[in-house]
Parts: sequence; structure tokens; C-alpha cells
Amino acid sequence: MSADTSQPPKLFEAREPIFPKRVSGAFRRFKWWIMAVTLGIYYLTPWIRWDRGPNLPDQAVLVDLANRRFYFFMIEIWSHEFYFVAGLLIMAGLGLFLFTSALGRVWCGYACPQTVWTDLFILVERWIEGDRNARIRLWRQKYDLRKWRLRLTKWFVWLMIAVATGGAWVFYFADAPTLLVDLFTGQAAFVAYASVAVLTATTFVFGGFMREQICIYACPWPRIQAAMMDEETITVAYRDWRGEPRSHGKKRDATEPHGDCIDCNACVAVCPMGIDIRDGQQMECITCALCIDACDEIMDKIGKPRGLIDYCTLGDEVRERAGEKPIPAWKHIIRPRTILYTVLWAGIGIALIVGLFIRSDIEMTVSPIRNPTFITLSDGTVRNAYDVRLRNKTGDNRDFRLSLTSEAPLRIRVSGTDLLSVPVAANETRVQRIFIEAKPGTDAAETHATDVTIWVEDLGSRERDSVETLFNGRN
Repeated sequence: MSADTSQPPKLFEAREPIFPKRVSGAFRRFKWWIMAVTLGIYYLTPWIRWDRGPNLPDQAVLVDLANRRFYFFMIEIWSHEFYFVAGLLIMAGLGLFLFTSALGRVWCGYACPQTVWTDLFILVERWIEGDRNARIRLWRQKYDLRKWRLRLTKWFVWLMIAVATGGAWVFYFADAPTLLVDLFTGQAAFVAYASVAVLTATTFVFGGFMREQICIYACPWPRIQAAMMDEETITVAYRDWRGEPRSHGKKRDATEPHGDCIDCNACVAVCPMGIDIRDGQQMECITCALCIDACDEIMDKIGKPRGLIDYCTLGDEVRERAGEKPIPAWKHIIRPRTILYTVLWAGIGIALIVGLFIRSDIEMTVSPIRNPTFITLSDGTVRNAYDVRLRNKTGDNRDFRLSLTSEAPLRIRVSGTDLLSVPVAANETRVQRIFIEAKPGTDAAETHATDVTIWVEDLGSRERDSVETLFNGRN
């Protein structure tokens, strides 16, 4: 019989909602702990205080966009030190590569924000509407007073979580207690309200309605992870050589071959992605390991050994099919690829730490004035002008003294004063115009360019910094 071609093929299929069943077990408990810790860090960190002394904010973690600073407890990073942030981002990427090569999509299954907030929203949904079967029945029935009550209650709680999520984010960019009052009194900046609104909407929609669609369609990581994994990567797998053929829960003749899987679909019912792990490795699988808990519970009930669904590698699959024992997990984790990622990750981390310890509390940059490159004074003296940017990264007002060294007899002057010291306020940057002069008839005055080193010294701490530049003569 030929296929019906009267109707064009569907190019889009509406989403079929997924209703994960409640499950208990070691991995589910571990995920609860991860959720509690990560959400606790996210919501509470802006409220931690850290005394940095006068003239500095006392919020432990603060991205101060107005003053272009980033504070993390005792660490202060200025805008020109963005390489520290870039280093942390590189470390985060390498860490993701490391964990993926060793344990598959462990980040996606346990600590990804989409996973954490989706878990929280599903917890609220289960608490209000009931477990899997109750939610399926509610989904299929027509809207009545009870369904509207349950749905509105659930959406309201979701919305409160989303508002708290968006609100917590903006607290990282301003003093949290002050901003909280400003938000409620209408005194906060428009960008604060806009940020809260956008993050509230995205959290509400992504965690409440789109869920697994974000992981499958919006996130690029499922497509990248294949390059990070190999036959020794530990990931969630179904031991089909042990489970097949399935008995479908029926008693069979002892002589009839059958595996340990009874086709109860418990692993499918608990999966937040709506897949069947028994179909093999799939892009949609986030290795949350809830199917392991569900299967282990069934194996306990029917008197079979655990591990029908478990963490496994493709290499161990070959060994187990041949009747051999799998190799220890640490040998899967410690191998050339993971060692390389670890060395790179640790090397960047050590470099950042060393950079933090050796950086000075004062910094200087010098910008020669190019229009004109020099001027000749009435007495024949050749003068070059420079803009010197002085950064005082301490919490106290400091006086900085300028000087220069050169093989030529040059003289330095500070614009507007006969002194060579420049006051710079605490945690501030000051741009100061200076002049370097060469007397008429000297080699520096008549030579095209002369090497010069400009020095700055903190008169309080005696710390010094220097910048090399050029002095331009007439020729």
C-alpha cells in the first residue's frame, strides 16, 4: 500500500510537554545539594560585606561600572587589568573541557543555570500540581476553576522566583542594600528596572516553559561536546548486553533468554529531557543521572544487581561485553587529554595569582603630544609635552614625584607648578601634563629622537614605576 502523499509533510512539530516523575537516590540528593549551594551563592553573595577601609565600597563582590572596577573580597581589578578577567574566562573554558572529557556533560546535568532553575521550577510544579500522573491528567483536562487555581498559583511562584533572580543579578552592580531601597521607592536607574524585567522574563520562560528546548536548540554545547569526549569518557549509559532482551515484566520460561530490563520505563519517566537512555548516546542527554536512580530502585525491587544504567565508558563497554572487568575510574579520568587540560588550567591560574601578587599599587602611562611633536621656546629651548596618567590604587591620598633618566641632559617640568610632586586621590586616576626640555645647542635638542625614561615614585610607600618614551629634537 503506497504512502498517503495528499498532505504535505510537517516542517514543525509542536512541543510535547515533559512531566518528569519524582525520584529518590544518591544522584538526586546530590543534585539537591548542588541546587542549594549554587542558588545560595547566587542570591546571598551581593549581601556579604567586606571592609576595605575608607573611600572604598564594602560589598564583597561588586562590579562597579561607574568607576570601572571589579571587587572580589580582597582583590580589586581595574579596567586596564581586564586580562585577569580574560584569564578567568579562559580557565572556565578549560575547566569545562576538562570535566567534559573526563565525565561527559557533568556541567549540564548538575550545575548549569538552566538545569538548576528548571529543577527548581519543576519542584514548585510538583509541589502544587502533584507528581507525573497528576500533572499529565491536569494537562489533558479542560480549564475549570481548579485548573486555573493551580496554574495561577504555580505561575505566581515561578514569577516570584524569576523576580528574585533578576533582582539578585543587578545587586552585583551596585551597593545591594541601597539599590534594594531605590528599587522599591522608584529611585533606581532605568537600566536597573530594565535588567530586572528582562532577566525575570527570561527566567520565567526558560525555566517554566521552554526547559529542555533551551538545551536542545539554543545551547551550542551539545554540539561541541563531541570533540571533548572519547572512548574513555565516563558518561551515563545503558548496559544493553545485560538488559536485553527485555522481559516486559512478565514471567518467562527459564530456558527462554531474557535480560534484566523489565521495560518498566522508569528511566524514561524521570528524564527531564524526555529521552530513553536505552536508545544509546543522544545529543539531548545531559547526564543528570536521574535514570540511574530510577533504574537502581527497580533493580532493588526485582532482586537484580544495580548498575543496569550507570556511569560507563565506551572502552569499558567493549571489555564488559567480552566478559572482562572494567578498569578503575581514576584511570579513565587521569589520561593524556585530561592531564593536558589540567596543566593548562593550572598554569593560567598560577600566572594570574602571581600577577596579583607582583602588581604595584601605583601605575603610570605616558602619551606624547604629537601635534606639535616639539616647540622651540624664545631662548631656543626645545620642549616636548606629554600627558601622564597616574593611578593611585591604594585607599589613601598619595603624593607622586616625577623624575626622568636619560643619557642626555634633559629637564622635566610639571604643568602649572614648579614642584615635581603630583597629588592623586585614593583609588583615583589623574592625568597630568608634563614637559621635558633640552637646552639649545645640546645633542638632545638637535637630534631627531632621544631615549628617555620617566619615573614616578610614591612618596609614602616608596614604590616606583617607569615608562620608556622618546624626546623629539629639531632634526
